[in-house]
Amino acid sequence: AVSTLADVACKCHGVSGSCSLKTCWLQLADFRKVGDLLKEKYDSAAAMKLNTRGKLVQVNNKFNSPTMNDLIYIDPSPDYCVHNESTGSLGTQGRLCNKTSEGMDGCELMCCGRGYDQFKTVQTERCHCKFHWCCYVKCKKCTEVVDQFACK
Repeated sequence: AVSTLADVACKCHGVSGSCSLKTCWLQLADFRKVGDLLKEKYDSAAAMKLNTRGKLVQVNNKFNSPTMNDLIYIDPSPDYCVHNESTGSLGTQGRLCNKTSEGMDGCELMCCGRGYDQFKTVQTERCHCKFHWCCYVKCKKCTEVVDQFACK
């Protein structure tokens, strides 16, 4: 994924912007892009098993065979919902979740059907910031009571 998303970046060197010498290098892609691609591959990884001859075969033949660019697995992932020291999973109990999101951070999905608790917290942020000539920014501190949610 890292090498697939890498880009060639170049810089010209020369008098008055001429490109008499050009230096190019391979530049890593944005970390978020690499992470998103790996997550997409993880979510669509193909389950495999060893047949009697010791060869990897696909568990479910309804799907296309995996390519060299696909991820495969033999052992299923652990249950990330529950704490399990042997697999390194911390579980989701006590994790903050987003009540309105339908994504991975949403309470419905993250809390694995156990529900969630609602509580109030006080958040302090910088606000009403003003730039003063020259050269500093002066802000006030604003406090706000916000609802937060944590998995049971």
